[in-house]
Amino acid sequence: MFTRYRAGGMKDVPVARIYSPKEHTVRNSQIDKDALWAIRKLQTAGHEAYIVGGAIRDMLLGRKPKDFDIATSASPRQVQKLFWNARIIGRRFRIVHLYFNYDKIIEVTTFRSDEENFEEGNNNIYGTIEQDAKRRDFSINSFYYNPKNGQLLDFNNAMDDFRKKRIRSLIPLSYSFSEDPVRMIRAIKYHATTGFTLCCDVRRAIRRNATNLETCSTSRLTEELAKILSSGMSREIFLELKKYRMLVYILPCFSLYIGYDKVKDSLSELDEAVRGIKDLGGSIDKASLIYHLIKPLVTLEGGDAMSQDERLHEVFRQAKVFISPMTPPNYEIERACNLILSDMGYRTSRSKKSALSSMPKRKPGEKIGRKNAAQEELSKTGKKKSGHRVQKMPSGKTVETRHVEASLATSHDE
Repeated sequence: MFTRYRAGGMKDVPVARIYSPKEHTVRNSQIDKDALWAIRKLQTAGHEAYIVGGAIRDMLLGRKPKDFDIATSASPRQVQKLFWNARIIGRRFRIVHLYFNYDKIIEVTTFRSDEENFEEGNNNIYGTIEQDAKRRDFSINSFYYNPKNGQLLDFNNAMDDFRKKRIRSLIPLSYSFSEDPVRMIRAIKYHATTGFTLCCDVRRAIRRNATNLETCSTSRLTEELAKILSSGMSREIFLELKKYRMLVYILPCFSLYIGYDKVKDSLSELDEAVRGIKDLGGSIDKASLIYHLIKPLVTLEGGDAMSQDERLHEVFRQAKVFISPMTPPNYEIERACNLILSDMGYRTSRSKKSALSSMPKRKPGEKIGRKNAAQEELSKTGKKKSGHRVQKMPSGKTVETRHVEASLATSHDE
């Protein structure tokens, strides 16, 4: 282990611990090729660039990350000039999204300064990697990995928290959860998915600030709900949210039924399916997530006397009540309702054995929908190195997964 220092008057000040490749388990082979390509381009242009956040946490835990985020010293405008597939988004703090094939997005964030006032929510000042590390939400998400030399940078003694299996807040709890109440949901999610213990002050702060979830926008809560359902640990997360009296502010109606065995069994079934599909390299669609969430709760009295449209309308109405105030797309809710009606033995508008099998069928290499900037750029080269494959789950369901032989970014640079 090395130590990184910063000049501080008469004496240099240690600011980070640097772990060599022999001292950690993160490897470039585990990282998405497009993320490595983006970092290489940033570093070649003279900027600092690192893999950060949950991806490093997952790799240290021996898991396959879902997303790869990048932190860099380059400003959003500088990043945009380097990449043909970049788009700047955000108002409060501007970040860059890099768009790749199959709707994959890699988020690139400029180092943030710690000079601004958290309480005023002023996040528009760029800073150094050291300042950026102090702004991370929890210590286990504050590692920086440099693929070029394999070094892992730790500015917050996060490795000690990993070894002690604890979740510690880096932002002062006097205003962390009031500034952004969604951090409480993430803390519970990390606790359930890692098995790490929440520090005592974090637990007290969550109980004290749970009511702040009322102020969150439904769009943000809907996004967090989708992440919970697709985590493979939704049952444990929901039970923990109920324990800390937070679920009532996310799904008030559903929270009344979380203790029922049928509801917990349905969530367990969903978690098993999600984990199995992730092992195959695929992902479950939103309709299936909603289906498993509400299917034990929906009832249909006198359904035989109803028309097909009336049955769908009634199930759709109940679904909206159970997931209120969350706002997933109505067409996904309708697909989930058709799955429920099919389970009840009723004919639906389309035969749907599962939401997964109802996805549009694709021929190898076929693109569906409008091309994004990255796809349009690659299509000019005439190179096609991607395909699809169909695999079967242990339950017998057919799942379509994406198989990528070479990254789009690599193809573009060839």
